[in-house]
Amino acid sequence: MMDGLDDGPDLLAGEQDNNKPRSSTVDLTDTSLLVDISDALSERDKVKFTVHTKTSLSRFKEGEFSVVRQHEEFCWLHDRYVENEDYAGIIIPPAPPKPDFDASREKLQRLGEGEGTMTKEEFTKMKQELEAEYLATFKKTVAMHEVFLQRIAAHPALRNDVNFEVFLEYDQDLSVRGKNKKEKLGGFFKILTKTADEVLLSGQKKMQSEIDVDEFFEQQKVFLIEYHTKIKDGTGKSDKMTRCHKNVADSYIQISTGFVQLATIENTELDKVFTKLAEALEKARKLEGRVASDEDLKLSDTLRYYMRDSSAGKDLLYRRTRSLVDYENANKALEKARTKNKEVAQAEKNQQTCCEKYEKISEVAKKELTEFKSRRISYFKKHLVDLAELELKHSKAQVQLLRNCINALKEEV
Repeated sequence: MMDGLDDGPDLLAGEQDNNKPRSSTVDLTDTSLLVDISDALSERDKVKFTVHTKTSLSRFKEGEFSVVRQHEEFCWLHDRYVENEDYAGIIIPPAPPKPDFDASREKLQRLGEGEGTMTKEEFTKMKQELEAEYLATFKKTVAMHEVFLQRIAAHPALRNDVNFEVFLEYDQDLSVRGKNKKEKLGGFFKILTKTADEVLLSGQKKMQSEIDVDEFFEQQKVFLIEYHTKIKDGTGKSDKMTRCHKNVADSYIQISTGFVQLATIENTELDKVFTKLAEALEKARKLEGRVASDEDLKLSDTLRYYMRDSSAGKDLLYRRTRSLVDYENANKALEKARTKNKEVAQAEKNQQTCCEKYEKISEVAKKELTEFKSRRISYFKKHLVDLAELELKHSKAQVQLLRNCINALKEEV
């Protein structure tokens, strides 16, 4: 719900088409398991997503069904994949970001409190602008949660996980709670430990060269580190550009309001000119808002998503390197056991287990990283082409707006 203002925008995204195409981040050829978010409702402290599933797979009781899920349940599902060693060689789709509408709510609240300090026209325009920003953030949140599920549904291994089946089909509350302070602190220390491990493991190239003769993974490691850094930098710059467009739109509101006030001055000969300028600026404000929204959706969100996806790729390489170290340690333990002629059978079993795990991760990871390359190229191509077409459309509209404004002013002079 909108807080602090009446007549807020409808936050129910129920008009989404259940037959809409899936995101370009997923395989569009397999239609045996289609998942989308058909409806979503934002409340003060949570968002309820209606997850709609259409399937021909026999393991599901029905061919079409829906359940209501919250953000914490999406995180729960993501953690089940990350913690399962069977998926160690897979790039786990990044968990959707936590819904965050606090900034928009605060702006709306401040606007409501400052209503008496501005004109009715200025207040109405500012309110419409902030409501549009709020709704755009809400739609982006829905999209990020949807693409997470679609990536899983399109993956030949992840889609068969029993937890995913429960998430999609169980029509009751999963009783999932957010992490408490102790668990969050534990996760923080886990990240620190992982970072330290990465530093230590990166210095073991000699060991890797003795066992890992495949240069593919070393090249992927170098690429992903540089790629992630550049994508992160690009995301920050794209966000800055989007904010600039929003600031321009906000400035148009102020200038337009000023012309409206000038037009009301008694006995002025320029009242019609000021009115025409105010109308043109109001239209320009809407166009600038659309530019900001499209750039945010097609560019910033694309970069932000693959910043998280490349981080998931780095996690995969970390798990593989960790497995390689375990394999090497098992080899050393076996040599030691044979030297002492003690617990040789157990050491051989452990060495064999570590070897099989390492080889399995390597085999799956090579395919995953190859698909990651083709997926991101396809995704970027589509969204950049879409952005270019939208930019051209908006630019033509802005040029036409200026021409119409100039013609209108000539008629008044």
